[in-house]
Amino acid sequence: MHKRWHFVDRLAPSWLVVQLLGTAVLVLSLITAREDTVGIWAVYAASMLAWIAFIIVAPWSPQPANAALALSALLPVFVVGSADDPTALVLICVLLSRFASLTGPSGGAIVVVVSGVLAGSVLSYLLTGHPWDDVLGYPGLILLVTLLGLHRRQYELRTDQAEELLRQTSLAQQEQARAAALDERARIAREMHDVLAHSLGALGMQLKVAEALLADKGDVPGALARVRRSNRLAEEGLIEARNAVAALRGDVPSLPDAVADVVDAFRRDHQTPVDLRVSPRHRPASSAATVSLVGALREALTNAAKHAPGERVAVDLDYTADDLIRLEVLNDRPAPTPAGERETVSGYGLTGMRERLALVGGTLTAGERDGGAGWRVTAQVPE
Repeated sequence: MHKRWHFVDRLAPSWLVVQLLGTAVLVLSLITAREDTVGIWAVYAASMLAWIAFIIVAPWSPQPANAALALSALLPVFVVGSADDPTALVLICVLLSRFASLTGPSGGAIVVVVSGVLAGSVLSYLLTGHPWDDVLGYPGLILLVTLLGLHRRQYELRTDQAEELLRQTSLAQQEQARAAALDERARIAREMHDVLAHSLGALGMQLKVAEALLADKGDVPGALARVRRSNRLAEEGLIEARNAVAALRGDVPSLPDAVADVVDAFRRDHQTPVDLRVSPRHRPASSAATVSLVGALREALTNAAKHAPGERVAVDLDYTADDLIRLEVLNDRPAPTPAGERETVSGYGLTGMRERLALVGGTLTAGERDGGAGWRVTAQVPE
């Protein structure tokens, strides 16, 4: 697991400080020991060898190293009562505290070792005739130092758990972002499919009608109108396809800018007055929401130009609703829509607009306003 070390930790990690400090205390205790019994010195030597083995083996084989440390803490128990000075007690406190601070051994293993050391120490003091103050006081001191080691162990465990939780959270966020990106690409792929299917289908129908008008009736003006309509369909389909590709590439402009561009193009192409109002509280919108709302706006303006040419149009982009963006298009005195042409002029119509908005969790409502004085189209999408 990757850890972010502080500068001080890079110079001297906490575990290394503990190892060095523990070794220094143990060596100093042995140097100042006033012991004449060879057997006790043999126990001290065995305990120190086990401690050194722990230090050497720990980086590569934690379990054997932990066992060596437990052995080094248990060995002085056999001579703690018969020793002439507190050297054995110091060894027990240092070694057992270090063992209790380790995160590798299980809680059960620590309880077994600590219980064995405490019970052995009490028994050793009793067998060697120490007063009850020593019998209870020295094991109490061992227990106190051990609790300090356990406190260190709990701190290390919480740190490891926090780092693992952070790592899992980071992985979950990455997976969520990846899933969102795949979902967005799938949505854009569906949209491009719909764009091509609607545009090419309507274009093919118009060209067939133009061919029939020329071949059967010789109606050149009617065929020319169908060809012009086909040209508009091709242009609109190309624009929609470019928007979908831009969304896939992440090149979609901000929603207010995209709406302003569509409105400006409509004013220029149709010589129609358009009032644009944008809520001042702009909030970022996803590329999916931007493409869907801009497509709905372009469709609504096209219908306004078809059914109420030259009449004033009002466009309102509203961010005031919580977690929603609302786009409203109003035009005056719409003319009746001729049968069979609703879907062929723009290639989508209201049904196509609703389907595209539904893909991003949006809704569309359309109908007359102000007692038949005009037409209202309202699209809403979540941010």
